[in-house]
Amino acid sequence: MSLAYVIVDVFTDTPLQGNQLAVFEDGSALSDGQMQRLAREMNLSETVFLLPAEHGGDARMRIFTPSAELPFAGHPVLGTAFVAGEARQLTSVRLETAAAAVPLELTRSRQPGSSVTGMGPITFAWMRQPIPAWAPFPRAAELLAAIGVTESGLPVEAYTNGPTHVYVALPDEAAVTALKPDITALAEFAGTSAYCFAGSGRHWRSRMFGPGLGVAEDPATGSAAGPLAIHLARHGRIAFGDEIEIRQGAEIGRPSVLRARVNGSPAGIDSVEVGGAAVIVARGEFSRW
Repeated sequence: MSLAYVIVDVFTDTPLQGNQLAVFEDGSALSDGQMQRLAREMNLSETVFLLPAEHGGDARMRIFTPSAELPFAGHPVLGTAFVAGEARQLTSVRLETAAAAVPLELTRSRQPGSSVTGMGPITFAWMRQPIPAWAPFPRAAELLAAIGVTESGLPVEAYTNGPTHVYVALPDEAAVTALKPDITALAEFAGTSAYCFAGSGRHWRSRMFGPGLGVAEDPATGSAAGPLAIHLARHGRIAFGDEIEIRQGAEIGRPSVLRARVNGSPAGIDSVEVGGAAVIVARGEFSRW
C-alpha cells in the first residue's frame, strides 16, 4: 500500500517560495510513532496527516514538526484548506485541530473560459484562529540576550494559541533583517519561539526563531500572525479591525506574505483572522514506512 502526500507552498502565490508543507491525504493507517517519523523524514517546518472528521468538520488534521506534535499551527491549517478544498471543490472548509475546529473561507478565481467567478482554482483563504491567551514573559532579559538585542519597543509578552510565541518589537525593518540570534541559547526556551517584528501602520516585517519548537527559523508563521495583530492593537500601534500585511522569510530565501486582522476592543477579543495564498507544487508517495 502506498502513502500519498502533497507539497504545498503556503503564504505565497509563487511556487518555491513561502513556507513548505507536506500533507498526507490519508493518515488513518498510521500510528503516532509513524506520523512523527514521517514528519522527521520530510524535515519541513510542519507535516499534516488528514483523518476522518469527528465533530462535524470536513476533516481532522494532526500537525507535526520534525520533533513534536502541535495542537495548532497557522500555515499547516491554511495549506491543508487548499488541499481539501481543491479535492472536494469547496468554497469553505472546517478543519478539526487538537486545539479547536478552524473555519476557513476560500476565494476561487474565474474558471478559464467562463464568466462565472468562484469556479476556478483557490487563490486565497482566510482562517479564523483560536483566540490566544497572553501574559508577560518572565524570562524576557534572557530571551533578548539570546536574540542579540538590548530592549523591545513594546512589552515582551507571550501568546499561546497552540504554540507559544514571544513578541519582541525592534526599531525598524533593517534591525529585523540584521538579526543573528544565538540559536543554541534560544533552544533552551523549550516549546517557545522568539517572534521579532518592526513596521508601522498596516505594513510589518517579522522573523520567527523557534529552535525550542524544532524550527531554527520559520519562513512564515501563521499562528504568530494573528497574535501580532492583537499585540499591536492592544498597545495602540494599529486600530482594532485594521488589516495588516506581514512579510517574513526573505532572509532564508522563502519570501512570504501574511495578512491578519483582529476584531474587538481593549475589553476583549471577538475574532482573530489570518489569510494568505498557497500553491500546490508537488505530489508523491511513500512505498515503505
